[in-house]
Amino acid sequence: MWREIRPDERFEIDVDGYRVVAYSFGTGNETVLCLNGGPGLPCDYLREAHSCLTDKGYRVIAFDQLGTGASDRPGDLSLWTIGRYVEETEMVRKALGLGKVHMLGHSWGGWLAIEYALTYPGNLKTLILEDTVADMPHLISELERLRAALGPETVSMMQKHEAQGTYNHPEYLAAVTILNYRHVCRLPEWPAPVRRSLDDWNMAPYETMQGPNEFLYIGNLKDWNRIPDLPRLTLPVLITTGEHDELTPACALRMKLALPNAELKVFANASHMPFYENPQDYYPALLDFLDRHKAG
Repeated sequence: MWREIRPDERFEIDVDGYRVVAYSFGTGNETVLCLNGGPGLPCDYLREAHSCLTDKGYRVIAFDQLGTGASDRPGDLSLWTIGRYVEETEMVRKALGLGKVHMLGHSWGGWLAIEYALTYPGNLKTLILEDTVADMPHLISELERLRAALGPETVSMMQKHEAQGTYNHPEYLAAVTILNYRHVCRLPEWPAPVRRSLDDWNMAPYETMQGPNEFLYIGNLKDWNRIPDLPRLTLPVLITTGEHDELTPACALRMKLALPNAELKVFANASHMPFYENPQDYYPALLDFLDRHKAG
């Protein structure tokens, strides 16, 4: 079960002249490299949810992606692309001498993990795609379905504000808040690591790549679709999702059907963060997959 653990080591890595900060837990021979969501979020929420894997003999690595947390926060918007983040991830892996890793990507980190796996397939033992998608246009259609459950008047109101760009209007924010509590985290009190990450959100990468909120995709990834390329990934893949996830089970199934060696777990009573919402089912499923794919 998750708990907050002090990192065993903290690293500062030079990535094209910028400082990226990474955190290491444990000393096991099997390394889980975590790529957190956002974009623009510090890694706290995902780091604290997975550092406990050290109890089972795994080494866990997480890092604050450029623009987040303790890493540098340059103001150049041209830096916020998935391709640059792929190369950053590879620089972190090489700088820490990690060798082949189990790559765990959550949400935006899952898009990054897919892109990384297609670029550097030889560096991965397994791929764990959590609460994520590989087809943004399909996700956008799914988000419209989730929004529709608020009712036609609310949807019309949201569309009005989106057309006007008034994303900070109280009634628009109220609708987004309802969606967040339905489809991002269904706990009445969000865990401290989640709040800590959200309170330190750098919106520049997020708005550049995704959009103004979790339910409107208008950034440079809005047309991203890697479903046609997924058959190239023959390594073992675990896909996880919550039954109420904003990145829906339909999106997860779309990935599973395109991958030649994938398994899919849907967690009940959970949305976008099953590791916090349903830990009693999440951790056994993750550990079973990892244990089955250890080296040797």
